[in-house]
Amino acid sequence: MHPMIHWFRRDLRLTDNTALAAAAQASGGAVLAVYIFDETILHGRFASPGRTAWLLANLQQLEADLRTRGIPLVVARGNPVEVLPALVRATGARGVYWNRDYTPYAVRRDAALKTQLREAGFEAESFKDAVIFEFHEVLTKEGRPYTVYTPYARRWRQLLAEQPVRSIGIPDLIPYVRPPELATTSEVLPATTGATLAQFGMELPYPLPDAGEHTAKTYLARFVSLHRDAPIAAYAEQRNLPGIAGTSRLSPYLRLGIISPRQLLTAALTLRDHPDGNNALTGVEAWLGELIWRDFYVQVLYHHPYVLRGAFRQAYDALAWENDPAHFEAWQTGHTGYPIVDAAMRQLRQEGWMHNRARMIVASFLTKDLLVDWRWGERHFMHWLLDGDPAANNGGWQWAAGTGTDAQPFFRIFNPVSQGQKFDSEGAYVRHYLPELRNVPNTFIHEPHRMASADQIRADLQIGRDYPHPIVEHKVQRERALALYATVRKAQSEP
Repeated sequence: MHPMIHWFRRDLRLTDNTALAAAAQASGGAVLAVYIFDETILHGRFASPGRTAWLLANLQQLEADLRTRGIPLVVARGNPVEVLPALVRATGARGVYWNRDYTPYAVRRDAALKTQLREAGFEAESFKDAVIFEFHEVLTKEGRPYTVYTPYARRWRQLLAEQPVRSIGIPDLIPYVRPPELATTSEVLPATTGATLAQFGMELPYPLPDAGEHTAKTYLARFVSLHRDAPIAAYAEQRNLPGIAGTSRLSPYLRLGIISPRQLLTAALTLRDHPDGNNALTGVEAWLGELIWRDFYVQVLYHHPYVLRGAFRQAYDALAWENDPAHFEAWQTGHTGYPIVDAAMRQLRQEGWMHNRARMIVASFLTKDLLVDWRWGERHFMHWLLDGDPAANNGGWQWAAGTGTDAQPFFRIFNPVSQGQKFDSEGAYVRHYLPELRNVPNTFIHEPHRMASADQIRADLQIGRDYPHPIVEHKVQRERALALYATVRKAQSEP
């Protein structure tokens, strides 16, 4: 029996894995499970110790899940375009199946691999798995990709009604026994996920959440259920409040494919269509909107790969950012003197995650208040975030900077004080991540520098010693940001 290799990538699960199911069907269940540490990604410009550690933890869980079915996980390190053809020849496999990725590098690498395998007489097939709808499925009537979210979302929902999406189970897998004539090729078959972060020259920056497919399924079941108090029922109202647990926290699992977007979609639609699910309708629709945003940014990156290096609206590459290193460092470490910003940045460093509303606030602050290039923030997020995804992260940063496809208008600039007052009115989020402000009364929790001396004494806080003064004045910086953008816009309008 000739097995099929399934190349695990951003799909570290057995349930609802499109390429894995196809490989099992094509080979009668004889699947060789392979993961390759791609050196280009491992040490690329978006390399991340936290995400690498998260990858290792989930690979160990995947290996354990495969082992219960008698399937070893083959782990190698190197260039997949070189490693996989060698593995095919060494194992007598028919070919390689994998699920598609859409970054410019992945598209080039996978095309080269397909060509090499097929020219050598082997099978090489890729499958849609990481998105609900791909780059060629949601198009305008003229066959062009959308660059504005709202019409894209409308068409996405129409397609969903026309082409129902459902998740599938775990395929039947059988252990593969290597023929005797291949026994001498064991040197290309390392069979353990025992790699450590230290072997990659990295250190764990923060504690990790529990890994594995079972954990992700448990989180999903808790968030989306028929219970009237299920978090998804209040998601539309609570998703903007960073001080409460109003979101699913599934994004790190979705990033590595430990759970699939179809599993999330199926759970949400099952609740929406259930007679007892009416109380959750607004939450379900809001949650579906986030899945649509995710697909939207993936197709933007696929069709416009240059966005990973510059602005989608290329005229804004001419913005004269100030890029003050001291301001950037204060933002990175959470010492700007604006509590909602500092709380969010410290959450990022402590947990490798940040609430979505907080992401918007800190991105607006970096670009519009500190006048720092959005690409600096993009790289910082990709270094720290467990769920750091090139498409979504780039899309979010360009939205905040006003340079993207469906961007926030350049003149809409978040006020970090009013944002804190609106979305963290009692200061729970701020106090959790900025314990030095724990005794500050609600009146001043988002403007502690405005406290009088007596208030500071009661709060056991001295501004400038225990917590910094604001490093910039928002009102002043807002006008400077508007002028910065106006210069570029004027240059574009001149003949």
